[in-house]
Amino acid sequence: MDQKIVTSRIGRAPVVLPDGVKAEVLDNSITVSGQLGSLSMAVHSDVTVSVDGDTVYVKVASEHRKIRALHGLTRALINNMVVGVSKGYERKLNLVGVGYRASLKGVQLQLEVGKSHDVLVDIPNGIKAEVNKKQDEITLTGIDKAQLGQFAADVIRHRPPEPYKGKGIRYAGQHIKLKAGKKAGKK
Repeated sequence: MDQKIVTSRIGRAPVVLPDGVKAEVLDNSITVSGQLGSLSMAVHSDVTVSVDGDTVYVKVASEHRKIRALHGLTRALINNMVVGVSKGYERKLNLVGVGYRASLKGVQLQLEVGKSHDVLVDIPNGIKAEVNKKQDEITLTGIDKAQLGQFAADVIRHRPPEPYKGKGIRYAGQHIKLKAGKKAGKK
């Protein structure tokens, strides 16, 4: 009985490079550069990445379960790099609460979120932050999807939305399921 090699569906799909984006493979790493910048990533030794013209292919050496998982993961990370250097990523955060404000102080984000002191958060290299005029929305942009998502989560961690009134820092469009407050008991 012939056994068919099972690989990841996502991993088998090639990554097409848009105009102005170049990819290079050196040893066990891939570098993708475009109009917004350049990103590089180390590749696992059992995963092979090749560039043919404007297409990137990802192949695996064996059909072991963990290697198959790396197949799809590697392809998805390369695709995220291509989108990042060509279009970039954006995350919007909303501050909900009376007196909750955000502002920029040089390379730091200043948050007034109901604590006894203002919270200062260092903005990492590669991420740009903007605050609207009402000071209740923060727009974060960058080319590295993982770094941008981690920074947004770190900002939210300073005042996550609470479940009774919904006050706090949340992603734009995020719905908070509110709990019912205390109710008078029957006697």
